[in-house]
Amino acid sequence: MVQILVLLLQFHKTVTIEKLATVFPQPILFESRRRSIQRFLSLPQLSIQLIWFPLLKQWVKERKLKKGNRLIFAIDRTQWRNQNVFVISLIEDKRAIPIFWQSLAKRGCSNLSEQKALIRPLLRLFKGYQILVLGDREFHSIKLANWLQAKGIDFVLRQKKGTYVRLPNSSFQRLAVLGLVPGVSFFFEQVQFTKQKGFATFNLAGYYPRKYRGKVEPSGWYL
Repeated sequence: MVQILVLLLQFHKTVTIEKLATVFPQPILFESRRRSIQRFLSLPQLSIQLIWFPLLKQWVKERKLKKGNRLIFAIDRTQWRNQNVFVISLIEDKRAIPIFWQSLAKRGCSNLSEQKALIRPLLRLFKGYQILVLGDREFHSIKLANWLQAKGIDFVLRQKKGTYVRLPNSSFQRLAVLGLVPGVSFFFEQVQFTKQKGFATFNLAGYYPRKYRGKVEPSGWYL
């Protein structure tokens, strides 16, 4: 049944159970086919850990990715219709390969405990590799950065321009006042982030692409 469903997904390019039931090659009524597919997809054996993780391990083995190599992962959250999908993907050959994902039972941003739960499987699946995690402004949290650092995970997290930082031999100021304009970039080491309790010291990079063919990006990047 898995093989048939995979073939149907590839050919018809749909994940709608009703549409799959319409074309499913089973000599029973449509409603029976629909219920059959629903029951099958609800089986506890069809979990990410039991089905997908072994495939990933085999894929890594066949790719001959040597232990010690750096692997780059991206975390992202997407509100798709009524589904709030939270996913971490491996970046390989300019493609994002989903590694682990969750459907959050709420709308809006993820919290620290959900972010930890999404990233933890990497520590088991890719033990022995150098892990680099990329995250956009939703994941600017210093608490997340501290946790990643404690786990030995490298990271690049985009920061909001309202974040307070203290450069060496300087006072606190917002990122927005550091003079990041089109065509400018900078890099500072050992920058203190936020005034809040639990602050941490990390490197800070800023980049704003220059104006090109009359077009300019709406904002620069604080990383």
